Amino acid sequence: MLAALVVGVTFVFVVLPPTDVARERLTRLWLDAKSAVPKVSFRQVQKERAERVLQEAGKIMPTTSKDTSRTGFLMIRAGYRRPESIVALQGAKIVLPILLLALVYFTGFYRFNPIMILAMAVILGYLLPDFWLTSRIRKRQRQITKGFPDALDLLTVCVEAGLGLDQGLYRVGQDIYITCPELSDEMKLMNMEARLGKSRADAMRDMGTRTGVEDIQTAVAMLIQTDRFGTDLAKALRVHSDTMRMKRRQRAEEMAAKASVKMVPALVFFIFPAMFVVILGPAIIALMAVLTPNMK
Repeated sequence: MLAALVVGVTFVFVVLPPTDVARERLTRLWLDAKSAVPKVSFRQVQKERAERVLQEAGKIMPTTSKDTSRTGFLMIRAGYRRPESIVALQGAKIVLPILLLALVYFTGFYRFNPIMILAMAVILGYLLPDFWLTSRIRKRQRQITKGFPDALDLLTVCVEAGLGLDQGLYRVGQDIYITCPELSDEMKLMNMEARLGKSRADAMRDMGTRTGVEDIQTAVAMLIQTDRFGTDLAKALRVHSDTMRMKRRQRAEEMAAKASVKMVPALVFFIFPAMFVVILGPAIIALMAVLTPNMK
């Protein structure tokens, strides 16, 4: 039995060619079965635990409907559309001050000025979630602004190829996902709202309001006016896409022009002192060695 097993294994792994159809099918079935098993990473587990803790803490914090609606609007603009994200943000405003207070207390840093340092820890912990939300919104808007000219070019090609505006927006929302997933999600949500019964103009206006990007709001106004007055859509898109590309190039040139100004503080406070020490240090030491005996 052992000899038969050895001969069979040798025949399978040595004699059969690597492109055996049966082996490929069995391997593919085995890999599909392994990939079907859901794998949860350690980071995902910890993230879910942190979300549960923040949500439980957020239920304690009293809020008004006005604050909730404003926070929900900002969370949607940042890309978080679940209702639980609002509660988690409110919970972070409770958990972070406590953590900062514990950090300041156990490190002993509060002894320099107990009242001032503890108050600053509480205020900073309360404001950190708002700072994070603002930075998240700005980062997402920059990504959308960067990818919108390409999406407009794709929409121009789709319209000139014979597709309607709705079909073109749907196709662009699918194709732009590789380069700009944020804009792709917004366009997919706009198409979904239009399919559920909302007018196309209102759906596009809502997309401009959700993102808060000026370029999208301008393009939406152009598309609505073109549809209302019956002008050539392809020509309008071509002109507007050229304008968007020009604005993107001008933004890049502006950032390149600001680079030299932003480098001045680093040069003055970090690079120049080190260069002065290396260049003038030996000369100063030699001069002091010569002058010190004469002074005595």
